[in-house]
Amino acid sequence: MSRKLDVYMHDVMVGCLEQTGSGDLLFTYDADYLKAAAYGISLSMPLQKEALKGVQVKAFFSGLLPEESVRDRLAKYLGLSEKNPFALLEAVGGDCAGALALYPHGEQPPVASNDVEVLNDKRLREVLELIKRRPMLAGDDGYRLSLAGAQDKLAVGFKDGHVLLIKGGAPTTHILKPMIERVKDSAHNELFCMKLAKMVGLDVPEASLHFVNGTPYYLVERYDRQIGEDGEITRIHQEDFCQALGIAADIKYEREGGPTIAACQDVIAKHAVRPAADQIKLLNMVLFNYLVGNADAHGKNFSLLYKGKKPELAPAYDLLSTAIYPELSEKMAMKIGGKYKPRDAYLRHFHRLVPDTKVAQSAMNRQIKTMVEKMMDAAPTLKVSLVKDGVVSDVFGEIITVMEQRAQRLIE
Repeated sequence: MSRKLDVYMHDVMVGCLEQTGSGDLLFTYDADYLKAAAYGISLSMPLQKEALKGVQVKAFFSGLLPEESVRDRLAKYLGLSEKNPFALLEAVGGDCAGALALYPHGEQPPVASNDVEVLNDKRLREVLELIKRRPMLAGDDGYRLSLAGAQDKLAVGFKDGHVLLIKGGAPTTHILKPMIERVKDSAHNELFCMKLAKMVGLDVPEASLHFVNGTPYYLVERYDRQIGEDGEITRIHQEDFCQALGIAADIKYEREGGPTIAACQDVIAKHAVRPAADQIKLLNMVLFNYLVGNADAHGKNFSLLYKGKKPELAPAYDLLSTAIYPELSEKMAMKIGGKYKPRDAYLRHFHRLVPDTKVAQSAMNRQIKTMVEKMMDAAPTLKVSLVKDGVVSDVFGEIITVMEQRAQRLIE
């Protein structure tokens, strides 16, 4: 017996996700949506009358869910299989990354209400602990939210210094992350990397660090939300590069068959509204991640944003220096010039990311020189500024040390 979920984007029904009796997933675009559609829900799932099936369907919809241990805990709490994305989306797919929402077949989406809980300090502490046991507060009445990723996080609102739980189906505006267990000062680390990225000119959402009774948590604005002058919040559709390429999240690393830098650049070249600019933007993200020591920059940590008919490269996100933690793998998620280990990657390997011409490689040299100079100038200033604001951590100096070591490899 088959089961169905209706798929909505911007509150318009775009199609139907079906799980067959054998467990296969099919997606069929709605006939009315096809008549007026500007774009499909994914580059890997083009607009067509016939049902889409196969790896790309499962990869896209499974990619809306959390990964690894977070998915395991979510499934266990709900009494479902972690290998059944349909059942999990049925439980938590009411508000996904981007502009998608999934509802039981034939059921009208709920009218967004103002059911908001303003969290006081006691309740916020409870929530920070609760999401470690019950990812995304799954199971709460009126709370059907899903976020991808392998880290505990929660979609929330934030207003006048207070965290808000949005339960009425209205769009959330921020993502809250507690500290990662057994990863020293993870929130401070991500804050430093995100603020440094903004200082050197990368497109990143606003991030901040907060404390409740001495417990830190990280808060970042959602780049897939737009707030109008009247305060109305609009969802913006997005997909990560694994979804765009039809690659399952559980093989998101290049060495497992995940996206390569070249594959991401090819997607941008073929589909982006500003391909040349976005290719440079992606290279700057790759370069920043290398210098700051982020080895976890895999295909799900780069995304496309749909503000019009053609997508654009989304802002950088999930920037964290993994290199300062000896217990984490040093291998980069994507090879740079054929090298996985950062200590083996030099200037000549970055040259392999661009065409083999003097013009392209000279431009790459300038791009690297500019980025290195900006980062080395900005990082100490940022550290002083954060300490002045009462945000203190040893990880700041450790990240700067990694940057200094890696910058030397690029100066030939």
